[in-house]
Amino acid sequence: MRRAITVARAEFAALGALAIVTLGTVTFVEIADDMTEADGEAFDQMVLRWMQPVAGQPRGPWWLHEAAADITSLGGIAVLTLFAVVALGMLLILRKWLSALLLLIGLAGGVALSEGLKALFQRERPPAAFQAVETLNASFPSGHALLSTVFYLTVAVMMTRAFPRRRLKAYVLGVGMVFALMVGLTRVYLGAHWASDVMAGWCVGAAWAMALWLVSYAVERRQTRRHARLADETPVAEG
Repeated sequence: MRRAITVARAEFAALGALAIVTLGTVTFVEIADDMTEADGEAFDQMVLRWMQPVAGQPRGPWWLHEAAADITSLGGIAVLTLFAVVALGMLLILRKWLSALLLLIGLAGGVALSEGLKALFQRERPPAAFQAVETLNASFPSGHALLSTVFYLTVAVMMTRAFPRRRLKAYVLGVGMVFALMVGLTRVYLGAHWASDVMAGWCVGAAWAMALWLVSYAVERRQTRRHARLADETPVAEG
């Protein structure tokens, strides 16, 4: 009975991940289709004007501006690369070969998706007067939102395997999602992106992260039966 319950939970998680992949992809297509329409442009303008009633001066006190600038860097390629190196080192020490490989593929694929979609859509960023931080390349989708969602969500899902209690699993997943949400919100707050850019980045990032989890789930099930080396190993206690 316990084994049946465990299998049922795993299958339910896989169905949930598949649903996120599907929903994220469909929502991205909808956002991409609407962003050039009058309603989509009006929504982006409304959000930007609310965030910055005066161009170049985000709403709120000075310390909130400083905090937003610090938080937005958590989605930058340099910071994520540094965090990824640390995470990969830990995974390799723990002999989590599959997790390490998928994290590496996830970030590389996320960068490829971000740059490829930007090159495809070539959307202009908000006017320079609203940009409180320096920006590069095209606007759609938000690379910071996409990559932070891929990285923090992927790491959070990996960490849930180390915690048996549901509350700890929910907490770790919640922290990963909050990090991705904060990074995306700061991109709009600082005038670096339109709101639809960030929502599209979240959708692609979540879909990509869950697709990687599904690959991990399928590979682990297959290789556990064959006792292959690629599957994550349980570290042996020392001493």
